[in-house]
Amino acid sequence: MSASVFTYSQDQLQQLSQDVLRYAREKGASHASVDISEGSGLSVAVRKGSIETIEQNKDKGMGVTVYLGEEGHTRRGNASTSDFSAKALQDTVEAAYNIARFTAEDDCAGLPDADDLEMHPRDFKLCSPWLISAEEAVELAKRGEAAAFAVDKRITNSEGAGVYAQQSHFISANTRGFMGGYPFSRHTISVAPIAGKGSKMQRDDWYSSMRDPKKLAKPEAIGRYAAERALARLNARQLDTRKCPVLFDAPLAAGLLGAFVQAVSGGALYRKSTFLLDSLGKTVFAPHIQIVEDPHVIGAVGSAPFDDEGVKTHQRDVVKDGVVQGYFLSTYSARKLGMKTTGNAGGSHNLSITSSLTKPGDNFKTMLKKLHTGLLVTELMGQGVNYVTGDYSRGASGFWVENGVIQYPVEEITIAGNMKDMLTQIVAIGSDTLIRGTKETGSILIESMTVAGN
Repeated sequence: MSASVFTYSQDQLQQLSQDVLRYAREKGASHASVDISEGSGLSVAVRKGSIETIEQNKDKGMGVTVYLGEEGHTRRGNASTSDFSAKALQDTVEAAYNIARFTAEDDCAGLPDADDLEMHPRDFKLCSPWLISAEEAVELAKRGEAAAFAVDKRITNSEGAGVYAQQSHFISANTRGFMGGYPFSRHTISVAPIAGKGSKMQRDDWYSSMRDPKKLAKPEAIGRYAAERALARLNARQLDTRKCPVLFDAPLAAGLLGAFVQAVSGGALYRKSTFLLDSLGKTVFAPHIQIVEDPHVIGAVGSAPFDDEGVKTHQRDVVKDGVVQGYFLSTYSARKLGMKTTGNAGGSHNLSITSSLTKPGDNFKTMLKKLHTGLLVTELMGQGVNYVTGDYSRGASGFWVENGVIQYPVEEITIAGNMKDMLTQIVAIGSDTLIRGTKETGSILIESMTVAGN
């Protein structure tokens, strides 16, 4: 595969990594780490049946971190280059070394402990190259957009459809003996139609993203569903300000999980800039909620045998029966907190949030019945989360629901609450699960939030 997709082989990247570490040692570094990578991809966009853009990328890069001094009294410097010649690599190491010389000592800086490193990484089959031509990609995008237009004559315009294919590989290494890397891929098909005319236009979109192109949804199915979502939003109304239950559909529910991850990540914790400070071992969610991290799912987007520092990854309970069991820590943030790294340098891995109350039949229609009367949210605008206080306020649109049945679309509203309350007031999680990036969840029902309208 490397011969047909990449310019450099894994063996060549390993040799370059060894060269960089040797240069760092010869320069006088106490320790060093290196990341070296190469990637190639294709991105096409069409709009109203015509080609908008065709972009092909082929890039490579090397980043090195040099450490000077003993443990607890370490200075570090970083530098990078896209030139793999011996002179360029040596110059980059020298640049990192010189930066480290004039950087203040940091008692938490340094490589991970040797016992934490993954010396024998497993293969989780994370690369399925998509050797698609620009012509073939354009055809797929046109099929998706055409399917959206064919749904209804009220689909009057389009923000376009796209196809994206990317495959890369890398090697990470350090002077504690760690060296590991692997190829990986990510491919996407998306469609964004517009319904209606003039001031009453509504847009929506849908996409499919997988490591293996064979597992992507058909472009026609993506286009049709995107069109149906846009059509459903026509003739939207506003709401009076009220308090009511709020149901986040699955794509948005993943954002709630992401907000929790941010709040219990090392940087926010040691800076004391989170509403979930000192939450380990405490009840943060409703008692029926479970969150599991599993980095070892074959072929999954969030899988990895080691994190960005080479630290072993593990399957673990993050939340059990509503109680926080673990944070998301890198080596540095763990040392700042007096704890051990959790193998999350670079972020979370495959996360799933579930409820022990969920039954197999708790699909989207069942979740609407559980909502009974309240707001279904299908789009959010802005950031709107204050991670220090937990205050949550975001522009939204969606649908007003009565007696478990959607009545009409709504727009130009704001939903507000506090994340502490929202997490404890999760009433139910649907079986309508969806994977977005590294997170998997069904729709999430919150007992009560403020909905501000006109």
